[in-house]
Amino acid sequence: MRIWQACKVKGAPRNRGRLALGAACGFLAISQSTAGSRVQVWDTGSPLAGEVLTADRGGWTSVPSELFEFEADPLKAASDPGYYGREYSFAGDVVVENPCLTAVLQPGSGRLLVLPRREGNRLAGLAEGSGGGLELVLTAEDHRPVDRVRCEIVRNAGDEVVLRVWFPGGQGGEASVLFSFGRDEIIEVLPAAALGGVRVNGAWAYGLVPEFGGDDLLFGPMRVGGADRVWLPVEGVFVGLLEGEGSELVLTWAPEAQRLALCKDGTGSGEASFDALEFAPSGRGFNLALLSARGIWHREPLKPAYLEKDVGLEWRRPFPARWKTQLLESGVPTTFAFRDAAGPIWRGVSGSYAYPVWFEGETAMLHLSKKVPPRGEAVIYALEGQDTPDGVRSPVDIIKATLGRELCRPMLDVAGRKLRTHHRRGGDGVHRACTCGCTEAIQAIFEAGREVEERAVVEEALEDMNFFVRRHVERIEEYQRFAVGLTGYLRTTGPKAPAWKNLCADLEATVRRIPEECAAQGENMKSLVFAEDLTRRTLALTERQSAGNLAVYMELLNEWRAMGGAQDYVLAQCHVLARKVAQDAGYLGAQDAAALPVVREVRERCRQVLRNPDGYEIWANY
Repeated sequence: MRIWQACKVKGAPRNRGRLALGAACGFLAISQSTAGSRVQVWDTGSPLAGEVLTADRGGWTSVPSELFEFEADPLKAASDPGYYGREYSFAGDVVVENPCLTAVLQPGSGRLLVLPRREGNRLAGLAEGSGGGLELVLTAEDHRPVDRVRCEIVRNAGDEVVLRVWFPGGQGGEASVLFSFGRDEIIEVLPAAALGGVRVNGAWAYGLVPEFGGDDLLFGPMRVGGADRVWLPVEGVFVGLLEGEGSELVLTWAPEAQRLALCKDGTGSGEASFDALEFAPSGRGFNLALLSARGIWHREPLKPAYLEKDVGLEWRRPFPARWKTQLLESGVPTTFAFRDAAGPIWRGVSGSYAYPVWFEGETAMLHLSKKVPPRGEAVIYALEGQDTPDGVRSPVDIIKATLGRELCRPMLDVAGRKLRTHHRRGGDGVHRACTCGCTEAIQAIFEAGREVEERAVVEEALEDMNFFVRRHVERIEEYQRFAVGLTGYLRTTGPKAPAWKNLCADLEATVRRIPEECAAQGENMKSLVFAEDLTRRTLALTERQSAGNLAVYMELLNEWRAMGGAQDYVLAQCHVLARKVAQDAGYLGAQDAAALPVVREVRERCRQVLRNPDGYEIWANY
């Protein structure tokens, strides 16, 4: 694989530079003033080849929007229809540049090199060794790489350039691919049916499958397991994190049954987790965007010395966004969004602990504990903006720009990420809507000896508490129905194919734990009938004043809280197990492409049951 290296220009005029081609990862150095805000096409005059090549911009041809400019009298040529329809013939390689990227198409090798041109939030020439370039290789229907193409300009309008790339098709004919470049990072690709796929060579550190209503799947050194090819359960979007922590690729397409695999075949950097991704577009269009900024993602090894300490990382966020990472909680990778300050958190399974990630200014802070231990490494990244400055685009911005609102809606599922309420009175709630909060409010009334005078307030609080309990019970029953349905699917599907048998058995073992947890806590969770009896006994104490009312109420308070605490635990455990099933399906099924239909079905069922979680399951908006 050939990667471009930037060279410093010594004493060269604005349109002159030097180009080096080497094994190290780098970029093509382009002067900012050359491209401006336009999309510019260049013909290098001869192929850019060799270990070190001096590229004299004076020898390059800037291809104008109108080819009449090549004529001795452009105005006269433009008035003569005999000149119309003229094609431009490239003598060398094709270079397209805009404020965000440089793309180099090499007809002699069939490669398209894509190089980012942003540094942080500012347009800049690319610095030597900044890393992050990619190489696109077209593959024919028989999966062999296309090694020679020819290029024609379909549109060259200053704000958009469209190239048609012709390659050998079936039965001795030709087929083509359209590459469209605008003023931003996005490259639109419209392939012919004869195109087998695209291989994107690069130093891939992680492959990321976004799950906006749950936990993203992160494929890297901890998840590869020595496999030289992993199949990702992608559904319309993929984000690839490149070594160097300065670039990431966003790949989007209309969700169908397209296949995407990450490969480790020894052709790239030995340090990278993967050398290439292989994508089969099935004749449909897709989009690529290479986002670049220093520290656009970060990998932090979680050292044992981090335990029970506030640790400031050397990494600084390059811009405000919704930064997040995954850490182990209750043995399951759990998404934690960075908060604005340190503070405690209470979780239904793990209990109370210090929230593990936050920012102090631009510095990322960690506080890991026995409940969220320092194991493996934390990968920090942002998929969505949050108070992000203009001009900085997130992967979600790319998704919206390329797929449109209709296709984005189910993928981003904004409505499904909102917490369901357990507040009976909504915004008029007067206390925490839980058994602890309600019993605490009632306790204050009994301690003041005002239970008779404030009977109506006690009755309202009891109704709030019963509403909370009913919502918990309904949600637990929803998980149980999910477990029954998914267990039936796995048992009937597993025997149908060898690739599915072990996968289905492993997933079923996890799903079965949902009804088992419910059964184990059944006595402690009690029932709605029991809650109604507690309500009657509590309200009876408000009928007459008595010195012993407080003591009797405190016994009832313990019964309320024991019931509610058991329900909190089971509900949170159901959520953890459903998330674990979704994760295991993606990771365990990645070894065999034949398992993808099962993986997608299982993950879709998990996705549906995890929609609109309760606050006792997870925080809002993951």
